[in-house]
Amino acid sequence: MRGSDLINTKLPVDLLACIFFRLADSKSDCDAFSLVCRRWLSVDRSFRLTIRLGSSGPADQLVSLLVRRFSGLRNVYIDERLPVSPARRMFSPLRSRSVIQHLISPRFFYEKKSLNLLLQKRRHASLTVDAHHLIRNTEIEESGFPDFCLTDVGLSSIATGCKALQKLRLIWCSNLTSTGLRSIAENCKFLKSLDLEGCYIGDQGLIAIGQYCKLQDLNLRLCEGLTDTGLVSLTQQCGRSLKSLGIAVCAWITDVSLESVASHCSCLETLSLDSEMVMNKGLILVAQGCRSLKGLKLLCINITDEALEAVGSFCSSLELLALYNFQRFTDRGLSAIGSGCKNLRGLTLSDCYYISDLGLESVAHGCPKLTRLEINGCHHIETFGVEAIGKSCPELQELALLYCPRIRNSALLEISRGCLHLQDLDLVDCSNIDDDGLCSIAKGCKNLKKLHIRRCYQVGDQGVISIGGNCRSLTDLSLRFCDGVGDEALIAIGKGCPLQHLNVSGCHQITNVGITAIARGCQDLVCLDISVLQNLGDIALAELGKGCPMLREIVLSHCRLISDVGLAHLVKGCTRLEACHMVYCPSVTSSGIATVISGCPGLKKLLVEKGKVSERTKRRASGVLSYLCVDL
Repeated sequence: MRGSDLINTKLPVDLLACIFFRLADSKSDCDAFSLVCRRWLSVDRSFRLTIRLGSSGPADQLVSLLVRRFSGLRNVYIDERLPVSPARRMFSPLRSRSVIQHLISPRFFYEKKSLNLLLQKRRHASLTVDAHHLIRNTEIEESGFPDFCLTDVGLSSIATGCKALQKLRLIWCSNLTSTGLRSIAENCKFLKSLDLEGCYIGDQGLIAIGQYCKLQDLNLRLCEGLTDTGLVSLTQQCGRSLKSLGIAVCAWITDVSLESVASHCSCLETLSLDSEMVMNKGLILVAQGCRSLKGLKLLCINITDEALEAVGSFCSSLELLALYNFQRFTDRGLSAIGSGCKNLRGLTLSDCYYISDLGLESVAHGCPKLTRLEINGCHHIETFGVEAIGKSCPELQELALLYCPRIRNSALLEISRGCLHLQDLDLVDCSNIDDDGLCSIAKGCKNLKKLHIRRCYQVGDQGVISIGGNCRSLTDLSLRFCDGVGDEALIAIGKGCPLQHLNVSGCHQITNVGITAIARGCQDLVCLDISVLQNLGDIALAELGKGCPMLREIVLSHCRLISDVGLAHLVKGCTRLEACHMVYCPSVTSSGIATVISGCPGLKKLLVEKGKVSERTKRRASGVLSYLCVDL
């Protein structure tokens, strides 16, 4: 019956909360839920678990307001590298739905109050001006840049308002000190995960965390104020609960800390090290003391074969190993991994100059459960090593061969014969791979979902046509700067593959015909990069407008034949567009730019040359405009 509230009179609050928790993974759904009525808004405030904040106004006041509004927060993520969400035309009566969606955003509670004050001062301001832009500029004028950085005051607000806090991420919050972190430690006894990337936190803050909290995950990246004293104390206090530890570019953390980790963190499962101060001794001790280790990522120039042999001997549960920029270990160390880590599922070898086919063959024979392999810039690895993977690792699902000029088609042939479950293939600068290798993959690995190829100049139409005819699950295809690929390849892809992502940047043989085939055959296309296509014109954009209504991102840069007419056809059908790049398109004018902005209400980013944007467009959409070149 009209006017009757049949839901609220029947459903108790705890049942409404259960419904809300089922929506918790989607912020937009939670926001919509809270708009139904005051009761549902109250449920949202009580049971919303997570907030994420960028750099937005005086941070301390904003954080204080948010923790009072949302009393049930468990996860707080603050990243001062990120700007506020793009502009919304908050006061236009034609944008009522966008206004509502913005009102329920956590940042709006601050922005609304600040904006009212600003409008009193700036009554001449346009009604379509970005709220955050006004707030930010005015506050900078009045009190300076530091007001935008979270300080210990804001951190204390989180501590007192979020007693049940479990996860805290503070990314590049450079004004925080140990005092703020101590307040978190004393008040948030349930804290399990702490990320302090780029924060200048001292030892005393970390010592307090160890005293009061039973951490499970700790990330210390670019924490220049920490020394062995802080980390040693923390591991002594809560080492038994610690399962994940990341240390990167902390100049004062040495093997002394790793010795403490080895002694007290017997349940450690994941360790990430990026340090010039870590030597063999530290890693050997960790291998001996943390035998439950499952994930190990290393960028340590002083580690040698001796340390990797210890990992192979003691860490039999290891599932993920990533080695970056190693110049002091050889096949001997990798062979030890193959001999001892039978459960290895993921292996990354990046710029490991002294690894050859022999080491990779040892991994292939010793680690048959391998599902992911990435080889990046290891120039001594040739065809034989990858062939061994194809013969011995039938569960392989992801293969990335990056900057591997010595690998030939026979390697892909063995992969196609032995790795029938392959879903992800990435080839970059593999100059000896051609259509024959790609055809073998297409015929043997029919479950392929993602194929990225870049600067493989011998790959042409035949290989891609074979992919289109055999790989019916392919949703992500990238063929960047593959000069041999033309329209015939895209016609086959359009007929056979349900693409959602396509990148054909720099494939000069592709014309309107190929993109038309994609537009007519791939209606679920979401992201498209057709930059640097010299023979592409407005016809292709018109077809995309007709056939791809789900398109959200498009890159049109360096397409000299595209004009305002094509853009008008594109935005007529692709109304969900959120990002568009179109620099160095000489036939696009300020009129075309205005057409894109007016035709795409959800647009978040438009990259153009500054000189092409009219003053009216700047006023209407300053928050979504990005410029390749700015005035000096």
